[in-house]
Amino acid sequence: MTSASQLKELAADIAREAGELARLRRSAGFALAATKSTLADIVTEADREVEALICARLDAERPGDGFLGEESGGGDGTTGVTWVVDPIDGTVNYAYGLPAYCVSIAAVEGGADPNSWRPLAAAVYAPVLGELFTAGRGEGAWLDDARLAVTSETPAGGLLATGFGYDPSTHDGDLLTVRQVMPLARDLRRGGSAALDLSYVAAGRLDGYFERGLSPWDFAAGSLLVTEAGGIVTRLDTASARPMLIAAGAPLHARITGVLDKEI
Repeated sequence: MTSASQLKELAADIAREAGELARLRRSAGFALAATKSTLADIVTEADREVEALICARLDAERPGDGFLGEESGGGDGTTGVTWVVDPIDGTVNYAYGLPAYCVSIAAVEGGADPNSWRPLAAAVYAPVLGELFTAGRGEGAWLDDARLAVTSETPAGGLLATGFGYDPSTHDGDLLTVRQVMPLARDLRRGGSAALDLSYVAAGRLDGYFERGLSPWDFAAGSLLVTEAGGIVTRLDTASARPMLIAAGAPLHARITGVLDKEI
């Protein structure tokens, strides 16, 4: 069976190539925008093109594997490995020309249900920032050649990140969640990319992250980064349409979970 290290190297190689394509398409989009009413169609086209590149690379390298992507959906494979892919995580940032977007690729053992899969390898690449985060099961989490570790102590309160869904009807509930968590926080960040927020928790740039309603491709790679960096990732209320994901080092994770468990 292919090792986690080999899967990680493949994910990293594909993420770099896909990220550079996304960056180039974003640059070309500025030139095209003058003839279009919005950048939305350009972003959609880039999303699909980047995912198609990732699919083609995986089909060539691992033809029997399953696939679950934001744009093209999923399909079961024959090897027991499924690739979970977000071609451009942080599409609003991408559309507005903000650098906080990335390609997120994870290999998991099992199918498309995050409640039953076992993460094996992950790569998150932010092409504008030039940062590649990788992890292999049992091999740690890395930013280039530097091993990552979550923060363990937050005496002044945690620097936390969160996100909000696109549906306006969910915003009041999300803001209530923020109010409940803020007594634990030193400050709050809203970066716009779940995969990057989780990568930053793994790197110790953030102390913790929480968000409702994430799709599997939003957190598949980032969750492995956090756990391989010594953190904990859990999902609450998984039977609902909008489960809550919490990621942090153990002490802070326990405190956030204690607050949000009362909300469920």
